[in-house]
Amino acid sequence: MDTKEKLKQILVKDLNLEEVTPEEISDSAPLFGEGLGLDSLDAVELVVIVQKHFGVEIKDMEEGRKAFQSVDSLAAYIEERKGA
Repeated sequence: MDTKEKLKQILVKDLNLEEVTPEEISDSAPLFGEGLGLDSLDAVELVVIVQKHFGVEIKDMEEGRKAFQSVDSLAAYIEERKGA
């Protein structure tokens, strides 16, 4: 399973997204606002989720803002830092 698929499954499960399935989440859709509809509390959860499941730490909000744009950007962020 690739990082994007794993991320989608974790997002649905850990954030209790009952209205959507992993298959329905677009790789390029925004995670916040119009896209998946996540909010600031979900952002805090996402930081914990990324650390717990992928061992990647998001150090500040500026980094998080870039990483949390979409599943694509978050997967790329994780892939970049996993091997570091």
